[in-house]
Amino acid sequence: MKRIEKEELVAVINARRPGERLSFKEKELWDMDLTGMDLSGMDFVLSSFQNTVLDGVNFEGSSVENSLFDGCSLHGVNFKNANMRTASFRGCDLADSDIEGANLFGAVLERADLNGVRFDEQTRWFRMHCPETGPILGYKKCVNDRLVQLLIPADAKRTSATLPSCRCNKAKVLTIKNFDSTEEYEEAWSLVDENFVYRKGEWVEVKDFNEDRWFDSTTGIHFWMSRDDAIGY
Repeated sequence: MKRIEKEELVAVINARRPGERLSFKEKELWDMDLTGMDLSGMDFVLSSFQNTVLDGVNFEGSSVENSLFDGCSLHGVNFKNANMRTASFRGCDLADSDIEGANLFGAVLERADLNGVRFDEQTRWFRMHCPETGPILGYKKCVNDRLVQLLIPADAKRTSATLPSCRCNKAKVLTIKNFDSTEEYEEAWSLVDENFVYRKGEWVEVKDFNEDRWFDSTTGIHFWMSRDDAIGY
């Protein structure tokens, strides 16, 4: 990964022809103040922003896929129609930013300030992946390729981050089968916690459920909305 200085970045941007898409793929940007800059329609895939101020920057239509922004200030940034897949924004100030039409699949938003973020129907993977209210069915892959079907009741707490996986605090085990449903079982063991057992017809509950939806790998009963997603985990 090559480090780029602010002067070089500005020079390239100033020389850009109308409609030209610039590439700064796999670049390091350190200790910069880029407040208010126009970085729209640019490629920052696999880049790293360290101790960089990006308040009010225009990233509209840009790709920051798999880039690192942890701890940076991005207050009021324009990410409209941007590719934000798997980018990391841990602890970032994203308040009052615009993510309308953006793709946030797999984006890491742990401890980020998301107050006032604007999104719309075209924003992908920012809303809850599972229904926020009512009873739902979920599926879970367990040890020895056993597939558990769960009933998540209406009063269960449930969350999802920016991936197909969801979490809840309690559920009832409806069925335990193999992947092609030719065999049934009475119990199955979690892939993560070998002491957590799912038994057919019984309720399971996690008392210390983490209600912060942006933490994906944390306490809770992890489940998927479809059999195929669960099997593919």
